[in-house]
Amino acid sequence: MPSLFRFLAVVGILCGLVYGAIYVLATMVEPRSREMSVTVPPDKFYGRNR
Repeated sequence: MPSLFRFLAVVGILCGLVYGAIYVLATMVEPRSREMSVTVPPDKFYGRNR
């Protein structure tokens, strides 16, 4: 039974580290805005059934 508690403790600590890293990335990092253009072929306007 102690090995189960040790395993659950390690998994819990790893999950906490991953959650903390995601939280830090979400709050501290600002995304850069940039312009984007995509060329759409004309056949995409009319659908596939024509």
